[in-house]
Order: sequence, then structure tokens, then C-alpha cells
Amino acid sequence: MSNVFRVVLVDPDDSTREEIKSVLLSIESIWLEADCSRYEFFTDIVKQTTPEIGMINIDSDPEKGVELIQKVNEEYPQAILMVVSSSADGQLILSAMRSGAQEFFNLPLSSSEVNAALSRIRSKQSGSGDASGENSRVIAVGGVSGGVGSTSIAVNLAAALASNPNRSIVLIDLDVSLGDADIFLDSIPEYTLADVTQNIDRLDLALLKKSLTKHESGVYLLPRPVQLQDNEGINPEDLSRVIGLLKSSFTHLVFDLSKSYSRLDEVALRAATDVLLITQLDLPCLRNVVRLLMSFEEYVGLKEKTKIVVNRAGLDSGQISMNKAQETIGGEFYWQIPNDYGLMVDVRNNGVPLVIQAPKASITRSIVEMGEKLNGDLQSDENNEATLEKKPQKKGIFGFLKK
Repeated sequence: MSNVFRVVLVDPDDSTREEIKSVLLSIESIWLEADCSRYEFFTDIVKQTTPEIGMINIDSDPEKGVELIQKVNEEYPQAILMVVSSSADGQLILSAMRSGAQEFFNLPLSSSEVNAALSRIRSKQSGSGDASGENSRVIAVGGVSGGVGSTSIAVNLAAALASNPNRSIVLIDLDVSLGDADIFLDSIPEYTLADVTQNIDRLDLALLKKSLTKHESGVYLLPRPVQLQDNEGINPEDLSRVIGLLKSSFTHLVFDLSKSYSRLDEVALRAATDVLLITQLDLPCLRNVVRLLMSFEEYVGLKEKTKIVVNRAGLDSGQISMNKAQETIGGEFYWQIPNDYGLMVDVRNNGVPLVIQAPKASITRSIVEMGEKLNGDLQSDENNEATLEKKPQKKGIFGFLKK
């Protein structure tokens, strides 16, 4: 079962159509495939785009609207029809439902009502055996400081996951200023995150996949922009839509977060089923772990899905003991990746992931095993996804946490 529902909308009224579009675009599990202003064109659009959901505002002409519902239902019964109206007339609602509408919403449309309807649809599909597999796993990898190896882990974790042919992996570089995931994969991508988000209204699943660069490891890469000036065109709303589309096509999304914890990182954190915070066993890093966890605790669900991963464990000098480190952060580490700095420098400079260059190395096995453990820990989206809603009387510390 897809995680994203493709929707087409018809509403002859420009103002309400824009209001409805705004609500739909705010819902991560919806991809707005097309919208139109004429009832006469809607059936053809449904046939051309084959969406999961057709949404019809019948206010402009209720009689024509109900006739349209019946026509679409007869000619394209696969589509789930949702009706929108400012009217609460029981006879009109009954006529719409008898004509084939499965959901009826009163204006103004609310995202919570739409999400509830989508949940009902998913439940029906699962109950009838239409589910096609588990939900996409979204892994956000962030460093607690520069130089801790978060990009190395993000890239090599993606490659390790991709070694299973039953999985499809996309790696998204959110360090839009200085990201280097493409260097780790020795790739020269034709398209970047800026290209994808700036053409979001023209994208479909096929075009989006063509915009990605596929590495020999099986990882698809969506890199950061080439020019710094291109960063300004990337906004959180468009990134959220890209994520929704990627989730419908890939089993795993791996994000390499920036160190600034920006608005774009917020989108990835919200979508993530797991947040891996990468640290080393030195005091500055551990203090930043505590700061981040304190900040995450102020937002519903975020801290609960955050896992602390120690990189370069066993480094001979300058490290705090494991017991002392766990005492400092007030909890246990999720995983420890052994130190093999020389090998990591080699794979980075060669642009070849560990699973290809050194599949039997202890650091490679550790990252592979961490990926398998993450898959074993998978829970439902409802239990894993943080809303990033602020708890009462709390004040955000980082920029992306401010309202």
C-alpha cells in the first residue's frame, strides 16, 4: 500500500480552490496531482492521471456536482471520491453519497478531518488484503558537532541497506551549503535538491526518479545544490512534498542533516521514523548531545525516536570512558561504531562505500548490523513520527524549533 495518495481536485471557485489546495499541500501523505476549475474537464483529468482520490467541491452547482460524482464513479470506479461543500443540507449529503462519494467534508476544510479520512481508507485497504508491504523507513542522521562522521555514517548506512535487493534506498543531502554526500559516492549528479523542489508542480513519480542519481551500490542520491545562491529557492513546504513522493517509491529514505538544524532539517525530523545523533566520546560532543536531547524533549515524540550512536569507539586518546559518557548524557548509547579512521579516509577519497571496498571490515559489519537492528525496531508511523508540536510553556533553543 502506498504511503502517499495522489489527489486531483475540481473547484470552479478560485478562492475556495486555493484554500483547499493549501490544506492538501500541508498534508505529507497527499500528492496534489492536478487541479481544475471546470466540472466538464474533471473526468478526462481523472482518466489521464489515474489518481487514488478525486476531490470535488460541489458548491458552484450542486446538481452538476452530484452528476459529476456519479459519472466519475461509473467511468473510473477505482478512484475514491471526496466531496467538499459549505452546505450541511442532509439531502445534498445523501445524494452525494448515493452517487458514489465516500467522504463528505464541510468547508472550511481542515487537515485533521482529511487525515482521519485517509486513516479510514488505509484501514479498509489493509483489511481487504491490499497492503503491499511495510511503510517506508525514514532515517535522519545528524551530527552533534562538525567532524564527527555523520555524513560517513549516513552514506555508508544507505549503501549497507541497499545491499539487500528487496530494498530501495534514496539518500538526501540536506546540508545545502557544504554537503558532500556526492563526493562520498564519487558522483556528478545532473540534478540537485534545488532542481527538484523548484519544479515540484511538474513532478510525478517517474520524473522524480529520473532526477535522482543511481550509484553502483544501489543507492539513489538527491544531492545539495551546486551553487550557494540556489539554496534560497528550497523551502520546507516543497521539501515535504518531495518526501511524500519519495516515500511512495522507496522503502528507505536516509537524510544527511546539516549542522545548523534548519527549517529543512525540521521537515526531515518530522518525517523520520528514526533520528540518529552521531557523537564521539569527548566532552564538547557529549555536552551537545545533552543540549540537543533537552531541546528535543520539548517537542512531542522527537526525543523518543532519537538514538545516540557513538562513532570512532575505541579511539586510543582523548576519549571519555563509555560508562562516564553514558552517565554524562543520562542514558545508554544505541550503537557503537568502531574506529577505523584510515579505512574511512580511503573510502571517502575513493568515493566507494564500505560495503563495496571493505565488506569484511569490522566497521562495515557494524554499520550493516546497525541497519538491520533499525529495521527490526520498526514500529508504525503513528508511534514513530513526531509532530514537533510544542509542549506548553517551553522555549525552543535552536532556530528550527522556534515558532
